[in-house]
Amino acid sequence: EVQLVESGGGLVQPGGSLTLSCVASGFSFTSFVMKWVRQAPGKELEWVASISRAGGMRYYSDSVKGRFTISKDNAKKTLYLQLNSLQSEDTGMYSCARGGDPKLLSFDSRGPGTQVTVSS
Repeated sequence: EVQLVESGGGLVQPGGSLTLSCVASGFSFTSFVMKWVRQAPGKELEWVASISRAGGMRYYSDSVKGRFTISKDNAKKTLYLQLNSLQSEDTGMYSCARGGDPKLLSFDSRGPGTQVTVSS
């Protein structure tokens, strides 16, 4: 059974930072593109960032490029998202997802998510 479990969310002030983690199990972690997606209150799901199977290629949406960094530890089967210079518009539920085109909002499994709230 595919399982994706996120952690690391919380309340942070504008300009602050957070690191999100996603532990994967039940499948070969190195066989899939992995990505982060988010959903703000009242808005549609949005693709945030992706990383290739080996970790050598990384892709970001225009809204987070230069502020967020995606990474992975294949030995630990863990996906990370470093969030810097956070803005109120970054508030939302962040989920990790498996598979799909690396630059599209496509995947075949998604975790329940971790909440990020940016507010003073």
